Amino acid sequence: MKQKAKTVIITAALLLFALVCIYPLIYLLFYSLKTNDEIFFLNPFGFPEHPLFENYKTAVSAFNILGYYKNSIIVTLVSIAGVMVLAVPFAYGTTRMRWKLKNTAATYLMMGLFIPIQVIIIPLAILVRQLHMSNTYFALIIPYIAFNVSFASMIIATSFRSLPKEMEESAFIDGASVYRSFFQILMPLVKPAIATAVTFVFLGVWNEYTVASVFISNDAVKTLPVGLAAFTGEHSTEWGAMGACLVMASIPTIIIYAIFSEQVEKALTIGGAVKG
Repeated sequence: MKQKAKTVIITAALLLFALVCIYPLIYLLFYSLKTNDEIFFLNPFGFPEHPLFENYKTAVSAFNILGYYKNSIIVTLVSIAGVMVLAVPFAYGTTRMRWKLKNTAATYLMMGLFIPIQVIIIPLAILVRQLHMSNTYFALIIPYIAFNVSFASMIIATSFRSLPKEMEESAFIDGASVYRSFFQILMPLVKPAIATAVTFVFLGVWNEYTVASVFISNDAVKTLPVGLAAFTGEHSTEWGAMGACLVMASIPTIIIYAIFSEQVEKALTIGGAVKG
């Protein structure tokens, strides 16, 4: 009887926690379907009395949400690809190979975790201007790769480090090359760590505002965070349409979580990378 009561209490607590976590998304969805009067006065928290789907049409036609969407997707995908191309081989080289100064190189790269963006934003802005990259995708992509490669390398290196050395030694005895051992034996085992790194890099790049607001002033190259911030001043009365923009901006984040959540869970579990 006590065990049953304990189960009921734990289940109720988890359901309450889940409701608290999911309510902001529900509120945002309701927000995007309301008029200004409903949002601020008549019905700020409840279900919209007359769902106003026109807000989504306004978001596309008046707010140029699709243009900002395209820019964010291009910048995010290229940044993720660049981070993975650098982070995965570096993590492998510093954990599975022997060479001089590898510990120094690993320490140097990890120092990037402790450098806040605000400290280097001014010299970085000067460098971007001198390289004539202002108001281009590369003005964001290159800094995003530099800012995220340290964290991604740390996550992937931790997974590489947990794999037993005997796996590679057996492969080398059977005649496998370093490249074959890397791509066919080790890479499948660190997929959870790579998925975790991709998820965090995606969230960091997709939602980044500081660098994008400093380096991008051309409306044709603005990403979603910068574009959405401009709406509050330019279209301050269209709060329902603003909510529709926020819902559309949240969709990729939800999709990425749905795709990689299981892999992230495996990576955060001790031994998950080996078992997976």
